[in-house]
Amino acid sequence: MQVAHFSQNTLGRDIAVGDIHGCFSKLKTSLKRIRFDPSKDRLFSVGDLVDRGPESHHVLEWLDLPWFHAICGNHEQLTWRRAIGQPIQEVDHRVHGGLWLDDCTSDEQALIAQRLQALPLAMEIETPLGLVGMVHADFPYDNWQHIHTEGFDANDRYVCMWSRDRYVTGYDGMVEGLRALVHGHQTTHKMQQLGNVFFIDTGGWLDHGHFTLLDLKRLVAL
Repeated sequence: MQVAHFSQNTLGRDIAVGDIHGCFSKLKTSLKRIRFDPSKDRLFSVGDLVDRGPESHHVLEWLDLPWFHAICGNHEQLTWRRAIGQPIQEVDHRVHGGLWLDDCTSDEQALIAQRLQALPLAMEIETPLGLVGMVHADFPYDNWQHIHTEGFDANDRYVCMWSRDRYVTGYDGMVEGLRALVHGHQTTHKMQQLGNVFFIDTGGWLDHGHFTLLDLKRLVAL
């Protein structure tokens, strides 16, 4: 599935979280702080659920939660590719926090690969004030509708999972067709905004960082 679509949540809040990187206990603490209610609230991850942190092996438990939804980040791709014996040659997964995968059995690795490979490239969430999109790293166009066309190719998908161009260049053009677009990938000290694009990876997986929890209805960090 390339784009997962979610209807408006009429019962509670929709919250986006930056890169988790195997720090699920720390995330639980952050959710408790904002009084996250799993009976009515939903949590949307910008990807990079695994690697670097101590609890990457809990990823399947989180993917089974009915209120938790995630897209595929570059670390998901690194993980599932190596788990099926087709590692990305240009990047050494083990050096970038992937040693945990070696501690999993072959059956566990196969299941992890299956679940991570099945994650959507992008999500779009309906809110009372308009559609909010989410891809892990960057978006190659100024109009969201491109992602729904047949011309959206492998290079475009690569940009969505790996690129930092928008942030590095400071490009603040609006992405049409969306109220907001939410990214992780680029670690910042605090949430950054360029046009209607929000960068919310504030290093929650680092000792000195914190998880940014973005209310998608109000576009306010909680």
